[in-house]
Amino acid sequence: MDMTSRTEGALQIVTVNAGRIDAAVAIQFKDAMRAETDGPSRRVILDLAQVGFIDSSGLGAIVAAMKQLGPGRRLDLAGLTPAVESVFRLTRMDTVFALFPTLDAALMAHAD
Repeated sequence: MDMTSRTEGALQIVTVNAGRIDAAVAIQFKDAMRAETDGPSRRVILDLAQVGFIDSSGLGAIVAAMKQLGPGRRLDLAGLTPAVESVFRLTRMDTVFALFPTLDAALMAHAD
């Protein structure tokens, strides 16, 4: 799973550089997220702007990544394409995650 990560202040931004998060890559996604978010950042923004498709395995992998962060840490989602956003809304996962239309919107929401 191709991801990049950077830190901006107290935030960590993880960008998924792939078009899909599905059953074929779900385990790789979880492993990559565990490695990328091993630091102390209290808030992690997952930038999904390049992801055009997500299935139930991908959704489960994102939920698992949130749980891996542990207590006191937060995973927010940014840049969801309409197809990906609809999966989160249909499964009511939009009540679990904060969804932001763009990475900039997510960054502004967390400006200290």
